Parts: sequence; structure tokens; C-alpha cells
Amino acid sequence: MISGLSINADLSSEMNGVLTPEALEFVRQLQTRFGARRFELLAARETRQKRIEAGELPDFLIETQHIRDDTTWRVPPPPTDLMDRRAEITGPVDRKMVINALNSGAKVFMADFEDANSPSWSNCVLGQINLRDAIRRTIGFTNPEGKQYALNEKIATLKVRPRGWHLPEKHVTLEGEPISGGLFDFGLYVFHNAKELLSRGSGPYFYLPKLESHLEARLWNEVFTFSEEYLDVPYGSIRATVLIETILAAFEMEEILYELRDHSVGLNCGRWDYIFSAIKKFRLRPDFVMPDRVKVTMTSHMMRSYSLLAIKTCHKRGAHAIGGMSAFIPVKNDIEANNKATEQVRSDKTREATDGHDGTWVAHPGLVPVALEVFDRIMPSPNQIDKQLEVNVTATDLLTVPTGGVTLAGLTLNISVALQYLEAWLNGSGAVPINNLMEDAATAEISRAQIWQWVEHHTKLEDGNVVTLELVKNVLNTELERLGTERFAKAAGLLLEVATAKPFIEFLTLPGYREMA
Repeated sequence: MISGLSINADLSSEMNGVLTPEALEFVRQLQTRFGARRFELLAARETRQKRIEAGELPDFLIETQHIRDDTTWRVPPPPTDLMDRRAEITGPVDRKMVINALNSGAKVFMADFEDANSPSWSNCVLGQINLRDAIRRTIGFTNPEGKQYALNEKIATLKVRPRGWHLPEKHVTLEGEPISGGLFDFGLYVFHNAKELLSRGSGPYFYLPKLESHLEARLWNEVFTFSEEYLDVPYGSIRATVLIETILAAFEMEEILYELRDHSVGLNCGRWDYIFSAIKKFRLRPDFVMPDRVKVTMTSHMMRSYSLLAIKTCHKRGAHAIGGMSAFIPVKNDIEANNKATEQVRSDKTREATDGHDGTWVAHPGLVPVALEVFDRIMPSPNQIDKQLEVNVTATDLLTVPTGGVTLAGLTLNISVALQYLEAWLNGSGAVPINNLMEDAATAEISRAQIWQWVEHHTKLEDGNVVTLELVKNVLNTELERLGTERFAKAAGLLLEVATAKPFIEFLTLPGYREMA
């Protein structure tokens, strides 16, 4: 019914409630107007990667120096319901999670169509239904045991993370080609909910993932401006926080804020994808080999420099600087382990609040009170935007590789976590508790990228052995025997592909998505 647009998936009557002709026409308009530019920007990523592989290291851009030097521009003040973001919770868009996250006591819930979401057709479309119902406060859920879930009177402010520019939505094609997953997620959500949110004193608020340049932020800004005109909502109604989760974006923070300007509401330190990005971009350089994943912490020079630069940049421009996600989750039936996890979260959040972050992320409702306690104590005001940092972060600071060795335990952990996560992801779960941590696509990406990097550079382990493809296969087979070969066979095949294939596969979600129905 929509010119050139086809849906190649099963549709239920429930799905038809959001996949209306009017909504799909809006999605078609977005893809028609912005799809080609998206591909140009993805091609520019490949060109940039070739320059890095030829020896070029990233630096702050000369051509945008005037933007950084201009002290007059600032982003607008945050909307009232985003003024205080001291504790934000993230998670997928399944019905129970949406209710629990909104009820968690956090100031903001980021409903995730990206790293915490396995992008099956049903997850993506039913997620839109769940958010629509939550906004209208008609959402409810009853589990198989009969327990009922409903929204509290006071709930978190809702933000949505659509898929990144690199991800397609293969079930919806325009003239035979898959459309952008991000435009699909954004388009359905804003079409159905922008006016409803504004009428309730809120607005269509977003997190933007995986940006690698200010030009990619410019494209989102053009999408926002067009959407506001098309939907007849006031200019600037759409507000977005950009996740600085690629190492290239760290060199363009001010430019990213500038491009979004009236639609901007801050930056976030997406620490896990940032580590993955650093490994990926410099994967062929032996001087950029990372130590065990557990040794790449926010107190390492590279990560701390990036965090401080985000605070300085945001506060200079009147924007929020939101800290990263703690992956720890409560540990049931083990008081000592639970206390240790809680203390690690408290320490992480204390560092963020003391440095000047305006809020932070947690992955589990049980840790919201910990984050709130820290920020309530250190940050009595709604935010710390007035706190101006006098730090000078250089390109060298951002490119200082964390120190530490590589161990067989680290290799085994990477293989085990990636294997278990991919098995769950292929079966529809995008946020998975493993070893008392909440793993998502970003943490799995670190694991498989490290395996690739260590094999590529014949990295020597602390025990004297060298990481080879044969060693990786042996450890993988041991994990398969421990976990159950048959159940994990498909995930094992995908893991070997994304952890060893040459050339390096940019995102594990791309071949993984092809495996999905």
C-alpha cells in the first residue's frame, strides 16, 4: 500500500497497530530522503579506516577549529523532565523490562533497540507497541505464574536508543533494498508518540549510538528537523544525547554538539563500545594490543582522559555529561559477592560524580539506589553543568594504550562470554547476565575483537604460550564441552567467524542478523 515499500515478515493484528499506512509512509519518507547519505557516511568510515591502516592516527580536526574556538554557542537548557539525570537505567524493550525500568526509581530509562536488544522482527515491532502503551500508561504484564506488573504513579523519563547507522532492517525494503534500522526505529516511535509525549509535558527524547563523526550527527539533525516539520511539532521538540562510544567521535565531541545544537541535550560515555572501537580501529597495529578486558578500566589513562574531556566539553556548551554503564548486577544467594559488586559500583559512581558527571548508567534496578545515593551525596543540585573543568586532554592522552598482560584466563573469559552471549542473542535475548555481569552486544564485541587482535599479533600470554588460531579453537571446544555442544553449536560457528575472519568483520551483529529469521 506504500509506494515501493514492502514488509517481508509475519504480521499480527497487534503489529498492525503500529505498522499503519501513515506510519510506514513516514518511514518511507525518511529512507527516501536520508538513505543515500547514510550509505555515503558508511563509505566514509571505510575510507577513514584505510587511512588509519596506512599509519594515520586520529587528531582534533583542523577544519573545525573555528567551532571549538568559538565561545559564544551553547546548546539549549535541558527540558524540565531531563534536568536531573543523576541515575539512568538501560535495558531492552520487552514488556516486563519496560515496566520494571520505568518503576525502578531511576530518573531516566533508556529503552534500547540497539545493543541490549536482539533485533528480531518481533522484538523490534513489539517493542514499539510496549513503548506506545507505556507512554499512554495502558501497559500491563502478567507472567506465567500469575504475577502482575503495572506502572507506578511516578515513573522515569523515557528515552529511546534506535539502532546505529550501520544496521539495516531487513524485513522492510524500499525498492527491494533493506531500509535503515535506525530510521525504522526512530520513525515508528516519533510518528506514534511525539505529540502524545508533548501533550504530557515530556517529549521525544533519544540516545544516538555508534557515531564516528560530526557529519553523522549532522545527518541525524537533518532527520530531526524534517520530522518536526512533517509531524507538525515545534522545532527543537526532539532532543538527543549522543553516546561517545567510538574513539574517533572522542576527537569531535564539540562538533557533534554543534551539529545537533537545538536538538542536543548532552553526551554520554559509552565505555564498552569505546573500548571495542579502540581495538577495532587500531587492530593491525602491534603497539595498540590491549590487555585482558578486565584490566581496561575507567581509571586507565586512556579511559579517564576520555571521560574528563566529555565533562569539559559538555559543560563548556551547557550540556549534560552522563557517565558510563556499570555492568554489575546484584548477586543473589551470595552476600559477600553481592557486597563486592555493590562496592565496585559505588566506587565507579563516586569517581564519576566527583569528576563532574551529571548522571550515570546502571544495568539493573537493584543498583539504582546505589547510584542515587552517591549522586545525592556529591551532587545536591539537579546537575553539575556549572562545573567547568580546567583540564587539557591531548590526542596522545586519548591514544595511550592501557597497560597489563594477556592471560589464558582472559582469553578463556572472552571466548566463554562471547559464546554464551551469542547463543542468547541468536535466540532473542540481547541483555544477558553472565558471571554476575550484564553483558550486551558491546561487551561481546570487546571479547571477540580481543581474540582477533591477539591472534593477529601472536600475542604472548603471561604463561609463555602464544595466542594462535589453534589455541582459540581448543579453548572454544573446552567451553563447548562444559556448556553443551549441541545447544551452542550455531553460536560457536558465528563466534569463530567474527573472532578470526579476515578482513575483520566490523560488527558481529551484521553476520548475526543474517542468521535470524
